[in-house]
Amino acid sequence: MSDKILRGKAHIFGDNIDTDAIIPARYMVTSDPAELAKHVMEDADPDFAKNAKKGDVIVAKKNFGCGSSREHAPVAIKAAGISCVIAKSYARIFYRNCFNMGLAIFESADAPDKIRPGDEITVDMNTGEITNVTKNEKYMAAPIPPFMQQLIEAGGLMASVQKKMGLVSPSGK
Repeated sequence: MSDKILRGKAHIFGDNIDTDAIIPARYMVTSDPAELAKHVMEDADPDFAKNAKKGDVIVAKKNFGCGSSREHAPVAIKAAGISCVIAKSYARIFYRNCFNMGLAIFESADAPDKIRPGDEITVDMNTGEITNVTKNEKYMAAPIPPFMQQLIEAGGLMASVQKKMGLVSPSGK
């Protein structure tokens, strides 16, 4: 597996951010990722979608993604250009949905307490090392296993299966 370093500015959220805060139910009339991205995190931070830049990182406390098991939540985060989510813990269904949809997520006991809004963060997918470039601090998360990295790199579970079955070329077309 090649080195994969994610880099972006931190956006901070607290405990128990549920899937309705990630993508409110009123936008569940579409499954278009670009449309969902316009409303991601809207009920937790109304300005998030306009302030988030490609590569940025969501950092949260405990139980991120609790609530319903809607797959739209990780789709909306990914479509908004967020490179990964770092949290103390995740709701189990949300955790698996993230990998199924191709969104990298990391569990870290200490990083969410130390990272502040706007800090520049790097995350090494192979080692789980999180670097707060702004503060020159390092934290650890469990690394993403190679088979899960393959899901992320393929764009999610369905894209990975299609690629393995030869239904799409290796370039994804």
